[in-house]
Amino acid sequence: MRTRNLGGLEVSSIGVGCMGMSHAAGKPMDEREAINVIREAVDMGYTLFDTAKNYGFKEDPSHNEKLIGKALEGLRDKVKISTKCGVDFDYDVDAEVPPLLYDSSRKAIRTAVEGSLKRLNTDHIDIYFQARIDPKVEPEEVAETMSKLIKEGKILHWGTSEVGEEYLSRAHAVCPVTAVENSYNMLRREHEDIIPFLEANNKGWIAHGPMFKGLLTGTFHTGTHFSRDDWRGRLVTDENLDRYSSLLEYLSELGETKNATPSQLSLAWILYRKPYIVPIPGMRSSARLKENAAAPDITLSDVELARIEELISSVQHAK
Repeated sequence: MRTRNLGGLEVSSIGVGCMGMSHAAGKPMDEREAINVIREAVDMGYTLFDTAKNYGFKEDPSHNEKLIGKALEGLRDKVKISTKCGVDFDYDVDAEVPPLLYDSSRKAIRTAVEGSLKRLNTDHIDIYFQARIDPKVEPEEVAETMSKLIKEGKILHWGTSEVGEEYLSRAHAVCPVTAVENSYNMLRREHEDIIPFLEANNKGWIAHGPMFKGLLTGTFHTGTHFSRDDWRGRLVTDENLDRYSSLLEYLSELGETKNATPSQLSLAWILYRKPYIVPIPGMRSSARLKENAAAPDITLSDVELARIEELISSVQHAK
């Protein structure tokens, strides 16, 4: 697989978003099946695996990191792992749709990194993200903590997730970030205002949610229902399927001419946006690994990109 540079960290041009194997995509995968998918991904050339300490469920809140640690045993030198700190889920309030608890204090970050290192069965984390802004903690304090962890060798790079330029710039001034991990896809582009900062400072962007929770895959249709603990149901709604029907129809038609799926076109579009953006779609099967691995080879003409842009601009986006 081709590679991309995230502010000095070289990774595969498509990464593996591992959250859905344990959390937010309905019932967690069978452990053995998930491990097989992850190990197959390594064999196929995927090198970036993204997780977080809170990707799990009430009975096992950190299930995903444990899963990644088992799956990558003996393969650690072939991959880069990104994980996150700063949030937990409050399962006591709602076991299926828990609200977030924020804590990016120095103590919380240190406790979190030690737990992640143990669960991931590694002596270092390649890139460590503050998952969300903690309104109680200034970005400079977070950056100072990360700087110490880098000096100690526990993390090699760090970054922030779901942040704007002001917070990013303040944190970066204390301890240079390597990348951001913000949502990005054809229909969610509110973070594009950080692009000037990323380019001026040669930083990378890991794009989570590259398929708008599955709506851009073209596999869902009106009347689709999801369980409460499946986050896809927040965006894959009858209203959104109708709102973006023209775009979805065009992606389907364009795919027929290129022997490509809408999923592949969605990833290709992101790759065309900037050379330092790496999308991390969720993948729970060998078929999805193979499908998404082919996306970097898809070519999009200026006319095709302009038509996609036209269709995106023609609708009032969902909030």
